[in-house]
Amino acid sequence: MDFLGTVAEITSDGRAVVSASASPETGDSVFDSRRRRIGKVVRMFGPVDGPYVSVELEGVEPSELAGADLYTQGVKQNGKVKRRH
Repeated sequence: MDFLGTVAEITSDGRAVVSASASPETGDSVFDSRRRRIGKVVRMFGPVDGPYVSVELEGVEPSELAGADLYTQGVKQNGKVKRRH
């Protein structure tokens, strides 16, 4: 697992905005420090040298994530990309 960043704020619709140290892929799973899956990356925005990441939370109370460190793990891609015609 790779360090994603620290939760900067919780939005009114229940998403966490993370001040990221790296830029993950959209759809990557997001975990807390206890390795519990808390959601997935929805979008990235902001400057290139200091991006922000919007995380859609799944089954976690948003209030307990304020200031928490989050980690990410990439989604496994299927090895076969091209189709045969």
